Amino acid sequence: MRIGELSERTGTPRRLLRYYEEQGLIVADRAANGYRVYDEACVDRVLQIRGLLDAGLPTRLIKQILPCLDKPRVIHFPDATPEMLATLERERDSMTRRVECLTRNRDAIGAYLDAVRARRREDQPA
Repeated sequence: MRIGELSERTGTPRRLLRYYEEQGLIVADRAANGYRVYDEACVDRVLQIRGLLDAGLPTRLIKQILPCLDKPRVIHFPDATPEMLATLERERDSMTRRVECLTRNRDAIGAYLDAVRARRREDQPA
């Protein structure tokens, strides 16, 4: 698929897809006319990259861990330094805190909606 289709399917601007390519996060083949051509797997890869970026991971770290995310049970990470492992642990812990916060906020909104709906049912004439 060409960059426009990848952009549409992932909701990612073309400029950002080119940046991902420059950073080595995704790879595009080139057609005879010079256009970028992406395989189907790039859709999932881009969504994965966006999720990791949304979680707060920098692209340099994403680039290092992406190969490990394809097959989680087969991790080959020969250059994992203690500093990198510590960074990943901090990022994981930070994600956990954000998930907990989001869960609390979701539950609070759900409780509010339930209360409003219950109140509306009580206020409706029988």
